[in-house]
Amino acid sequence: MVDVQIEKRALLDELASPRSAQGSHQGFSAPKASGGAGRYVFAITVLGAIVALIAWQIVPGKQLTGAEETAGADVEPGPAPAWQTVTDSTPSAPLLPAITSVLDATGYVVARRQAAVSSKITGKVAEILIEEGMLVEEGQLLARLDDLIPRAEYNLAISELEGTKLAVNELRISLVQAQRDLKRVETLAESEFASRAMLERAETKVAELRAQISSARQSVNMADRRAAVRAQVLADTEIRSPFTGIVTTKSAQPGEMISPVSAGGGFTRTGICTIVDMSSLEVEVDVNEAFIDRVYGAQPAQVLLNAYPDDPFPAEVIAIIPAADRNKATIRIRIGFLERDARVLPGMGVRVSFRTEPKLN
Repeated sequence: MVDVQIEKRALLDELASPRSAQGSHQGFSAPKASGGAGRYVFAITVLGAIVALIAWQIVPGKQLTGAEETAGADVEPGPAPAWQTVTDSTPSAPLLPAITSVLDATGYVVARRQAAVSSKITGKVAEILIEEGMLVEEGQLLARLDDLIPRAEYNLAISELEGTKLAVNELRISLVQAQRDLKRVETLAESEFASRAMLERAETKVAELRAQISSARQSVNMADRRAAVRAQVLADTEIRSPFTGIVTTKSAQPGEMISPVSAGGGFTRTGICTIVDMSSLEVEVDVNEAFIDRVYGAQPAQVLLNAYPDDPFPAEVIAIIPAADRNKATIRIRIGFLERDARVLPGMGVRVSFRTEPKLN
């Protein structure tokens, strides 16, 4: 700061000295004293501001007093602030042994109870009462076939049954009359007013009617069974659900022919729909036979659906199929879900991690 003040005095003295002669000597006029002094004062002010800014940056957090600026005292920087490290003193919980994976495999979700529902007879579809995704109960009506001919045959069988019953009643009335005639002939024969031949003919008539009644009763039984068969054929035109489940596919439409054996060729359907029991869903995976020793019954497992990779499902091994596929050198494993979830659907791809629980020390 002392050097700055000395330089300032020298500049002022130079401005005060006459320079007119020197200026005329060199071919230009001397500048005015007032204008030159202003420029020098401005330059000194800017220089002082720069020096003050540098001093403030060197010593942060401490302002220079007026005496220090005048005397040019050196300002020593203060001690650097000490940084304190904060540590968490909360005691950590004891670590439990984690369940580890010993084997990973891929497979699919399958239903243990699934049925392609069809009719017992060949016929034309008259009505479809289901759609995909519908929940159906056991015994619920799914579809109807055209029952014109089966119903006519059933009505004919009922008529035959009624006719045989009427024939039995007629024979019974005839038997009653024949028994009365036999008693009169027996009375006359005791008084010797009737011959032995008349008595034998009356007895024969009664025996004949009894035989006819037995035959007619058998005909009634046959007609009754025939009517039952026709009733079953008529009932088979109504296709009902074999169990409670969800309709996953609808295979036929009204007006199409349907047959359990597809007797009509390519234009004949073999089923009405497919029903899946969602409570029977499980996972099937194929494990290489070289790693089958890592799998055991009731082993805990974790199932990850490809559709929901971030949401694992707890499961366990149900069974190890006691047969190997020599073409693939694998053994099939059945895995059951411990919890049911509506997101699990048949045919979904999965990844299974077979787990083992380490023993606690």
